[in-house]
Amino acid sequence: MDEPAKLKVLIAASEPPFATALANYLEVDGYRVERCHDAKGFLRLLSRQSFDILVLDLELSEQGDMDLVTFARRQRPQAQIILLVDIAKIDRAIEGIRRGAFFYLPRTSMPSDVALVVNLAYRKLHTESALSGYQWDVFEQMLGRTPAMRRVIEIVTKVAPTDSTVLLLGESGTGKEVLAGAIHRLSPRRDMPFIAINCAALPEALLESEMFGHMKGSFTGADADKRCLFEEADGGTVFLDEIGDMAPVTQAKLLRVLQNGEIRPVGSAVSHRVNVRIIAATNRDLEEAVRTNHFREDLYFRLNVIQIRIPPLRERPDALAALVPHFLRQYGEKFGKNVADVDPHAQALLRDYHYPGNVRELESIIAHGVIMADGDTLRVADLPDQVRRSAASRPALPYLNPTTPQQSTLNQMEQQLIRTTLEQYDGNQTKTAKTLGISRSTLWRKMREYGLGPTADPAPSRSHML
Repeated sequence: MDEPAKLKVLIAASEPPFATALANYLEVDGYRVERCHDAKGFLRLLSRQSFDILVLDLELSEQGDMDLVTFARRQRPQAQIILLVDIAKIDRAIEGIRRGAFFYLPRTSMPSDVALVVNLAYRKLHTESALSGYQWDVFEQMLGRTPAMRRVIEIVTKVAPTDSTVLLLGESGTGKEVLAGAIHRLSPRRDMPFIAINCAALPEALLESEMFGHMKGSFTGADADKRCLFEEADGGTVFLDEIGDMAPVTQAKLLRVLQNGEIRPVGSAVSHRVNVRIIAATNRDLEEAVRTNHFREDLYFRLNVIQIRIPPLRERPDALAALVPHFLRQYGEKFGKNVADVDPHAQALLRDYHYPGNVRELESIIAHGVIMADGDTLRVADLPDQVRRSAASRPALPYLNPTTPQQSTLNQMEQQLIRTTLEQYDGNQTKTAKTLGISRSTLWRKMREYGLGPTADPAPSRSHML
């Protein structure tokens, strides 16, 4: 197993020889171990020291009740509890799991078997620790915290430590490669290569050569042997994006990798063993592709062991609160600008935009805004045309006036937008026009049309559409 980073284990077992043998196994693996042999010692040690994993013999207590489990959960809520139970009292083991224990084993188990379960508990702790630091600065930014996305994170937490294939489904730009990278980072393969390839970006022959390699002379231009991405990623993870676009011949070769762990370079009669985990992604309906014979059914079932569907950005708008500042910082550093804030009206447009290109489009929008911004605040005028046009195409903008009926006209919404912006800048028409992304002459004309404040004719300027 990986070095457990000196995690601390408490073995509370009524039989000292068993506790000693188990401690020996764990200390060899790098754990720090404390032992006790009665309930009083267990309570004392748990009150005074912090432990990551608890091996608890329920027969320590003469009554054999659940008080020790309850006490452990209250004292050390993050610790993983492994119960040793009398096999004839299985109901107590189930009750222990219900109260928060991680695992249970018969009291007659060999110390080596218990050590294996301790290592499983370590894996769980390690994954949760990595995820706690990773999900908040990447997952939450890219995914959000809606119930659907919390479910995605829950699945990732469970599947990441395994070697299972994973199929990621979702529209283009939803963050499938980010999620694949997170699964790799949270897996035991995290220190090995993570290699991604877009199956739709390469011609069939070139994709086959990239994925499986080729031998010198196997085709025109093959001047030397070529190692494939599966060999480059040996021991790590291969991410196959847009796998629904893969040609049938390449699908057949990929199936061999999944079934036998073997690759055969183009032009070779010899297969080679590789050890890779495969994560695939697509924005296509693979079930429909199987029905129409555009995708192999056997390959689909091999890939679809764990399926994760990522909702589009429009279904998780809460992610914007983290994504927008993230991209502002990223592109501020890239372009040497300090755009740290977003004007309220620009925020509203960003919040209500449909994002057909999902997170990838949002990133492009913020990059555009940072380039166009003159100061430290991103305004409506800095946003791309498609975002500003989208405001005029919607039947209502609830952020302007929550009491406006759903049948409000575009003119009513425009009037309210101009009024609230003028109020924000105390009637300053220059600042209002800049925030709205229009010229002063256009603002003056619309103020006169709607009867909003002073309407002295400004100096002529180039007009822009609102």
